Amino acid sequence: MKNTLRIEELLQFILGIYFFSVLDYQWWWFLVLILLPDIGMIGYIINSKIGAVTYNFMHNKAVAIVFWLIGIYIDIGVVELIGIILFTHAAMDRMFGFGLKYADSFYNTHLEQ
Repeated sequence: MKNTLRIEELLQFILGIYFFSVLDYQWWWFLVLILLPDIGMIGYIINSKIGAVTYNFMHNKAVAIVFWLIGIYIDIGVVELIGIILFTHAAMDRMFGFGLKYADSFYNTHLEQ
């Protein structure tokens, strides 16, 4: 099952790269921004509950899709870009086995349940 999930996430990662390629940004932007959603880990400085909330917000594909769709609707490319980066980063993380976090520990994720 883990391999099936990783293949699924790999394909979503590739889809995110495709969506980025449709935007009018140079590729170096992708390389600079792809790790930016990990800023959500900063909540762990306060405690694991807040850390899980901030991390999960930045790694939630539904949030990413909402940003992307709003960007399309209001025709603001940077909002589309935010959605695409969030989506692609979440797929990349899950492809490597990093899931959404439970409040008790950074290492307790939805992929391990």
